[in-house]
Amino acid sequence: MAPGAPSSSPSPILAALLFSSLVLSPVQAIVVYTDKEVHGAVGSQVTLYCSFWSSEWVSDDLSFTWRYQPEGGRDAISIFHYAKGQPYIDEVGTFKERIQWVGDPHRKDGSIVIHNLDYGDNGTFTCDVKNPPDIVGKTSQVTLYVFEKVPTRYGVVLGAVIGGVLGAVLLALVLFYLIRYCWLRRQAALQRRLSAMEKGKLHKTAKDSSKRGRQTPVLYAMLDHSRSAKAASEKKTKGLGESRKDKK
Repeated sequence: MAPGAPSSSPSPILAALLFSSLVLSPVQAIVVYTDKEVHGAVGSQVTLYCSFWSSEWVSDDLSFTWRYQPEGGRDAISIFHYAKGQPYIDEVGTFKERIQWVGDPHRKDGSIVIHNLDYGDNGTFTCDVKNPPDIVGKTSQVTLYVFEKVPTRYGVVLGAVIGGVLGAVLLALVLFYLIRYCWLRRQAALQRRLSAMEKGKLHKTAKDSSKRGRQTPVLYAMLDHSRSAKAASEKKTKGLGESRKDKK
């Protein structure tokens, strides 16, 4: 290279920025959610839920695609598609007249309902979501099991048992505190009655003692008066006797 000629290689700073923007910048992929499995009875209906999370706003180009792979089958077929605000039911397979769109794109919901279930509906359903420009992400799968009668799940039974035990414990606690409250209230009423009786006795005793205290001076006065009257009577009688003696 001739001296003074411009260099054709990028500068280290530009190379570092390019590397960080292409390699180091994190990519937030779209995330799709469904149930792991659902159960349904023959002749009934079942809802296949599908929702998603995206770093982008809900786009006008948002799309949902449902595929179905029969139990024991290798290939999956498309049975439903939502795009440009319109649902499309694929005219293939056994679901073309039994699928109902119940989703709400504004709530990030792409759920569908399958009516009139049959044993042949057993299999895996896949939900795929695209929200341009966020189109990178994994699909989510839900397995459908169709029975003559939907079996009771172990978790439901366990939850019912736990709920019953908790209810019994709660009822026992309520009864215990109610009985304790009634007992304490009765004890308090009895204590107040005893206190009132003791106060009444003390008041009566004080009243009686005060009455006796007022009666004592009166009795003494009456006694003194009777003694004085008796002495005066005796003195008068004695004087009359002496006067009679003098007359004789």
